[in-house]
Amino acid sequence: MKQSQLFGKTTYEIPKDEQSMNAQLLIRGGFVDKSMAGVYTYLPLGKRVLAKIENIIREEMDAIGGQEILMPALQNKKDWQTTGRWDIDVMMKVKTFFDKEYGLGWTHEEVVTPLAKKYIRSYKDFPFYLYQIQTKFRSEKRAKSGILRGREFSMKDLYSFHTSEEDLNKFYDLAKDAYFKIFDRANIKNKTYLTYASGGDFSKYSHEFQTVSSAGEDIIYICEKCNIAINKEIVENNHPKCPKCGNENLKEDKAIETGNIFKLNTKFTQAFNFKFLDKKGKENLVLMGCYGIGPSRLMGTVVEIFNDKNGIIWPKSIAPYQVHLVCLGNDDNIIKEAEKIYNSLQKEKIEVLYDDRNESAGVKFKDSDLIGIPLRIVISKKTLEKDSVEVKRRSEDGFKIIKADKAINFIKMNQES
Repeated sequence: MKQSQLFGKTTYEIPKDEQSMNAQLLIRGGFVDKSMAGVYTYLPLGKRVLAKIENIIREEMDAIGGQEILMPALQNKKDWQTTGRWDIDVMMKVKTFFDKEYGLGWTHEEVVTPLAKKYIRSYKDFPFYLYQIQTKFRSEKRAKSGILRGREFSMKDLYSFHTSEEDLNKFYDLAKDAYFKIFDRANIKNKTYLTYASGGDFSKYSHEFQTVSSAGEDIIYICEKCNIAINKEIVENNHPKCPKCGNENLKEDKAIETGNIFKLNTKFTQAFNFKFLDKKGKENLVLMGCYGIGPSRLMGTVVEIFNDKNGIIWPKSIAPYQVHLVCLGNDDNIIKEAEKIYNSLQKEKIEVLYDDRNESAGVKFKDSDLIGIPLRIVISKKTLEKDSVEVKRRSEDGFKIIKADKAINFIKMNQES
């Protein structure tokens, strides 16, 4: 992609109405545009990052047997009344001109449960796992924290269906492992803890995945012995204790909730009378689990963690491009060499953003740091005199000079490392 043709521009001014680092950097870097409070447009750079996160999530959900579907955002009022959740305060509602009311989905138990009931009857059809990656809506009274907490956001929600508690528990543990694989691929696993939280109506505990960050809205207590945490909200008598080992010497920290999983058991299947016939022909209620992770929230979390005074530092796995090729100067020979490397990178299917703009070196370097692509290749009169290019990793201060004819192999090796 040539940067001169890229839709969306960088800006050096900090948005006045954005307090969070993720919103400031994503807007300044040309990744998102704020439409209104809690609602953002994802520009080409931002959409590429979001798509990579979604694909990582999709691959890990498929690996544990998930089947992807797409359910409607516009939902039936009657189904929400069936579960007694129509009047919950986070539900956004719309009314048509003929006075019919609908809900805008912030979750999809009320859709997926009757859907599954329509197609499944026998114990032979279990277990099965349905998931989607879809836009959700939430009536946040005070949308804040950029894309970490919005009124419109992307969500992967997976629903599992089981004939026994044993089978539900087995898949629940499988989902935990899959989530940590996602966080590992997004380079935040070492800051993310399986966190015990309130189970609400479903069980004693649910589990959140909390990523330590000063931008976090939650307080967690970390047991470094067990490498787990508990959410402050479930701490009794202001006296936290590890639910696994009983350790009371816990570390307090702020964190961002990047995922959560619940054992729903029969809460929704009972409401919709969703039963299956067992081997003896007896009817039993289906058991369910729910597993959520927000791609947009994960994107915001990564930005909160990986940045410096100059801009974003994207992990390779989710960066919009792998290489930022920067051409300095208008000399025909410089441009010719830059075009040669650009074409070679494209031929090797290496994602490259080529800064071919007629801008100063200072502007180009400042933009490159702000956008945060992992590897920068600079071609200039100075490097060309030595038949070389300048190579700099975004995560490092120094740079190195390598021969131009070795540049492609160097970049390929960098992709593999």
